[in-house]
Amino acid sequence: MTTVDNNAPMLSNQEIIGREDINDLQAIFESVGRDDGSVVKTVDNNCPTMFTWDYEKGSRPKLDKLYEKAKTAQWNGSTDLPWDTLVDQEKIAHQSYLDGSRGPIASASLDGTQLATWGEKEWVTLNMEYQNWMLSQFMHGEQGALLCTAKIVETVPWIDAKYYASTQVMDEARHVEVFSRYLDTKLNGHYVMNSHLGLLLDDIVQDSRWDMTYLGMQIMVEGLALAAFGYMHAMTEEPLLKKLLRYVMADEARHVAFGVLSLQEIYSEMNAAEIRERQEFAFEAALRMRDRMQGQEIWDRVGVTPRDAAQVTMMDPDRVLFQSALFSKIVPNCKKLGLLDAADGWLRTKFTEMGVIAFEDFEDTTLDLDANAEGSPVLRGVE
Repeated sequence: MTTVDNNAPMLSNQEIIGREDINDLQAIFESVGRDDGSVVKTVDNNCPTMFTWDYEKGSRPKLDKLYEKAKTAQWNGSTDLPWDTLVDQEKIAHQSYLDGSRGPIASASLDGTQLATWGEKEWVTLNMEYQNWMLSQFMHGEQGALLCTAKIVETVPWIDAKYYASTQVMDEARHVEVFSRYLDTKLNGHYVMNSHLGLLLDDIVQDSRWDMTYLGMQIMVEGLALAAFGYMHAMTEEPLLKKLLRYVMADEARHVAFGVLSLQEIYSEMNAAEIRERQEFAFEAALRMRDRMQGQEIWDRVGVTPRDAAQVTMMDPDRVLFQSALFSKIVPNCKKLGLLDAADGWLRTKFTEMGVIAFEDFEDTTLDLDANAEGSPVLRGVE
């Protein structure tokens, strides 16, 4: 990420995202994650490790309260979830088809695309692939959160933040575990990481500044995930997945609140140029998160061309609304951090162009924390 001075212009879309038109469908859909045969990927992590000799617990009361809540909210993915539940994915996908579901598209016109000739078999397959892909991306994102939160423990200078972040490392390990187990034992396998998500996670890991790790992961990635988990939890009738998501959502509400509470303090001390960089990164992250929701890897696997995939997803009004709604946590949190209206409202303009500014007055995550994150004793037995 480029350092700017106070008089420099805002970076262009080309400089931030690699294309001038944020809705360049060809560029969005031709970027597909593919398996290169590697089990491990190495990303340079340029972070300085920071010790602190100030061990006073509770000097930041809100973070201390979050830490205390997290200690009582731990749950065990092996014993607290009913893994003996029978899951017939094909039966569920077929029922969804009978109910009118078309996987990642809802009301798109199929005219002029190869999907216009599809029958029951293809749509049932698409419903199954969509679920496999979505949960795979959740799993990959949770591993990204695991690595980034471990980095926060190393780099943040406050003991209360180190204490809380250490509980989140455990949370994220548990999330990776349960999503992987669900994919392996209840569905029929994983997808590779989406290309756009991978680019964002690389950026977050490679940046040396600890607050950028917070912004990229706690605010942007976790914020969108919290909204997506809520949507899937409301839609699924499968009891094991429903309970799994409820547990994960309880953790995620704390995680995003952790980012907001920490960044409020540090951003209040930053100059205009530093805040401008954070605005630009928030915009980059927002676009990459939006673009990854198009499911490029699904269409590639089922043999649908990028042109047809773009037509049925980007031109589907219901899907556009769904994608916008995923920013219902991100936009109010950015507003609370002062990022929307700094630099003459640059990020406000960008979020307006993306069609998500209407969420600015929704509750930020610190307000809905208590409703979502009271801990596993309350959640036991709750779907």
